[in-house]
Formats: sequence, structure tokens, C-alpha cells
Amino acid sequence: MMASTIAGSFSHLRPGIGLAFRSVRLQTSAIGSLKVSVQQNRFSSSKATYTSSEDAAKLLNEQRKLRPSSPHFTIYQPQLTWYSSIFNRVTGCALTGGLYAFSLGYLTLPAVGIPMDSETLVQLAASAPAWSKVATKTVLAVPFTYHTFNGIRHLAWDMGYVIDLKSSYTAGYVVIGLTAVSSVGLALL
Repeated sequence: MMASTIAGSFSHLRPGIGLAFRSVRLQTSAIGSLKVSVQQNRFSSSKATYTSSEDAAKLLNEQRKLRPSSPHFTIYQPQLTWYSSIFNRVTGCALTGGLYAFSLGYLTLPAVGIPMDSETLVQLAASAPAWSKVATKTVLAVPFTYHTFNGIRHLAWDMGYVIDLKSSYTAGYVVIGLTAVSSVGLALL
């Protein structure tokens, strides 16, 4: 009687599962042994193993090596628009970070005894070799000019110009060309 009640209680499930329970015909002794098994497992214990944070980090890094990368890395061809967007963000962060670092240094370094006033900076620039001046001006000019010209490109997009793919690529190449020419011009001043 008990077996038919158990099998009947699963009739609302998918037909395959209900048929499997009906064909097994659970016996009372099987249910009793199941209870004993559950009771025995209830009182068993397991030993927990603890790992150090270095071992956990090593295990996590090993597991990360086995994970597949996102499909967009492997199925799409890199585009100029990707690189221009990334480089625009990188140059914006570099310019902002450089401005903050210089400003904080200009304000705080004299307080700890390191001279960083205008006169010291002019003397430093005057005593630097020519190759150092050109290299420093190039490092400053490339992000500044690229971010400026790409910002103008974004403003054109905001106004509804150069939105289609062909003109967007043309504008991207123009930005790269203007960046190269103006960076060289600024570095050689």
C-alpha cells in the first residue's frame, strides 16, 4: 500500500519520472534501510582542510588558466574603433593623472624641503639635454593631441556627423594623422 502511495504522489511530474517510480515498486524495507542510511550519515563527520591565502590564490589562478576566454576575443576581428576608444580613455586618464600628480607635487614638495617652484622648474628644463626635452615633449604631446582631436571627433558624432562606418574610419585615420603631425610639431618647438 505504501509503495503505491509513493509512486502515485509523483504522478504530477513528467511522465518518464512517474513511470520510473511506478516500475520500481518501492518496498517498505527499502524505505526503512533508506532511513537508517540517512540516520547514520547524520552523525558522521568530515575533516575540514584549511589552506593559506597564498595557496588559495595559486589554486584560483590555476583554475583561471583553464577557463575559456570570452568569445569576442576570438571570433571578432579587432577594429580601429576599438583601439581609438581605448586609447582615448587611456590618454584621458594619463593627462588627468599627470595633472593631479604635478599639482600635488607643486603644492606639497616645498613643504618637505624639495624645491619645486617655477624658478627651479625653468632651471631644470634649461639644463636638460636636447634629446631629453624632445622626448619629454613628445610624451606630453601625443596624449594631449590625440585626446583633443578624438574629442572633436566625438563632438562631431554628437552632432550627427561621420556616424556611418566608412566615414567613422576616415575620421579615425584623420585623427591619427593629425596626432602624428601635431605631436612632432609640438615636440620640436
